[in-house]
Amino acid sequence: MFAPDGKCLDIAIDHGCFGEFSFLRGIEDIRKALRVLVDAGPDAIQLGPGQAGYLQAIPGRNKPALVMRTDAGNFYGRELPRHLFCELMDRAVERALALDAACVVVNLLLLPNQPELYHQSVRNVSMLKPVCEQYGMPLMVEPLVMQTNSEQGGYMVDGDIAKIIPLVRQAVELGADVIKADPCDHPSEYHRVVETAGDIPILVRGGGKDAEEEVLKRTCELMRQGAKGIVYGRNITQHENPAAITQSLMAIVHDGVGPEQALEILRGGGLEQSRIGHG
Repeated sequence: MFAPDGKCLDIAIDHGCFGEFSFLRGIEDIRKALRVLVDAGPDAIQLGPGQAGYLQAIPGRNKPALVMRTDAGNFYGRELPRHLFCELMDRAVERALALDAACVVVNLLLLPNQPELYHQSVRNVSMLKPVCEQYGMPLMVEPLVMQTNSEQGGYMVDGDIAKIIPLVRQAVELGADVIKADPCDHPSEYHRVVETAGDIPILVRGGGKDAEEEVLKRTCELMRQGAKGIVYGRNITQHENPAAITQSLMAIVHDGVGPEQALEILRGGGLEQSRIGHG
């Protein structure tokens, strides 16, 4: 999943695992979405096991690597249910092997006043790690710090670096081979998160949909701070031209271009103009 330069752009389209209607805009037709994204040439695509076969059925040696989601939950909604869960899928690593995945990914969740969910996710990571070691499967851990749900309602990143750093370190201590971590409020401080992870590569997650100029600018700064790449979902799949935004982000990740040049690539149309999903 990492290119020869040690960098990676992973496009997450595993959002169906979390049962939120709004997450599916742009990826309603998963096969159409995959065709557009594969043609755009990212390093990896992140899917749940139920739809990973669509990626692996695409012929050719140059398709993106598969990163397979191993847990499902109900903690992203604007109104939280009475019982929150993050359930580890049964025999997830064996299923990933059968699908020829390059890596598996699991959450490490820190939600306000939800210690049971935090406990469950620590247990999930701890259960996956020895199985990953047994089969030689790399483990990506996603330390996710969220705001109180009442602030803005669901799926809101808490960019407090004092919360992100200890959760990242815990992921490292639990045995992560790759970390998919939140951005912090001040991207110029992100080197502290990278340092906390030591030799474990950090890929920065995208979170909710933002303006394209902000996404490009933030991505450039995070890469300058030492991140090894990004894992973006809706900032690509819900963009009006997913192929072009993928190409501009690939130029940031692999070629080190600045935000202005990345925006020129995007405004120039990038790859062939194409929308995915139903708009």
